[in-house]
Amino acid sequence: MKAAFLIAAMVLCGMSSSAWCQAFGMAELSEESRACVRCHEEENPGLVQQWGESLHYRANVGCFECHTTAPDDVDAYEHYGQIIATLVTPKDCGRCHSREAAEFSASHHSKGARILGSLDNVLAEVVEGNHGMVTPGFPKGVAASAVTGCWQCHGSEIKVLENGQIDRATWPNAGIGRINPDGSEGACNACHARHTFSAAQARHPDTCGRCHMGPDHPQKEIFEESKHGIAFFSNIEKMNLGAPKWVVGRDYWAAPNCATCHMSATTKQPVTHDVGLRLSWNNRPEVSIRPEVSDAAMGLPGANIPWTVRRENMKNVCLACHQTAWIDGFYEQYDELIELYNTKFGLPGKDLYALARPLLQPEMFSNELDWTWYEIWHHQGRRARHGASMMGPDYAHWHGMYEVAKHFYTEFIPQLEALAQDNLSSSDATRVQAARALQARLDEVLEGADHRWFVGKMDPEEAKSRKDAAEQFRKRYERD
Repeated sequence: MKAAFLIAAMVLCGMSSSAWCQAFGMAELSEESRACVRCHEEENPGLVQQWGESLHYRANVGCFECHTTAPDDVDAYEHYGQIIATLVTPKDCGRCHSREAAEFSASHHSKGARILGSLDNVLAEVVEGNHGMVTPGFPKGVAASAVTGCWQCHGSEIKVLENGQIDRATWPNAGIGRINPDGSEGACNACHARHTFSAAQARHPDTCGRCHMGPDHPQKEIFEESKHGIAFFSNIEKMNLGAPKWVVGRDYWAAPNCATCHMSATTKQPVTHDVGLRLSWNNRPEVSIRPEVSDAAMGLPGANIPWTVRRENMKNVCLACHQTAWIDGFYEQYDELIELYNTKFGLPGKDLYALARPLLQPEMFSNELDWTWYEIWHHQGRRARHGASMMGPDYAHWHGMYEVAKHFYTEFIPQLEALAQDNLSSSDATRVQAARALQARLDEVLEGADHRWFVGKMDPEEAKSRKDAAEQFRKRYERD
């Protein structure tokens, strides 16, 4: 039986990490998949048409080859005489696409659902939500705000019911870090949308923009305002997006996009499904850190790949269209913005907030200060850092550093000052001690070189220099 041969090959492939263990086709479509197609042509004709446009179809890989599973799998169920599973996981895809699955499993993308235990998810489940969505998998209820929001991008923990069907709170779900019942993490169809699995679609920025957009990580919008994005959308017909081989500078050269920089092949690098291997900063936390640090914290193999190697990987992409001096200049500008944010706002803000926490109500987001600091680093600070990383000046400045500075000086600092003053006269000695520590650190920050202008203590020499420069500028442009 042809299907049996393919499954046997898949099993052997799953036991090996050798390079030959990659996708291959069959001489003809299996009888099992033919039976699937006959039924689905009536029930889901669009689905069959999508599959008919795919490379899977051309390789005679059909429904059964992807959805078949062992009878003892937790999500297995009987369907018209066959044992199948609704979910097709990275482990399933890895039976043929072993290298891609291994790279993806080593990436931050595959760990996206770890947000389920994070501060962000507290917002969706508690602050925004309630227990109103009751399902068999969640008899005590779950927040619809988390189900329809966080989980759809980051991934949910798939809950399988006794009959092998999936709980409706966790399905449909194509979150990039979906936690699957077979122990794998991720969803290949987050980018390779079923059932066409189009390379052109996966390479298009709109695919990345499904999740990488919005107030806290607007990479899609930043790309659109950058010169890279302008070039891409102006020359999309020249991008050759559907080409089997897609090497920047060889198969296309009009513009780069997200896939170009973070995943796709160059003349010296193969395609990678670990999107962190060309990043030299992780701009997600309150203070930007090097990617190997965050990889180590998550137990990823990237812990052994220093940021300097990753930067050289990205520079190799840039070299397809830019000279070395241009690339080095960009990275110096980028690094300096990260240093500015970290030292002026990120590190002192993190310190001050930690000192303030003992004086606040313990429930997160029950204090105004919680919201203020969260938005400074999580929204405004990220926008500034991402804007600089992708050459989006409006996001680096007006949506970024301007917002950081405005809220730091007009909301965060006044709230900290009021909190300290309110507790210095407390009858609780512990609170008085905490208030003194907060006030001392606040005074130290505001007396520092970066912030003393705010309290009227700018260095006189700097003040004179700025005044002279302003006068020269005025004279240069004043009218006769």
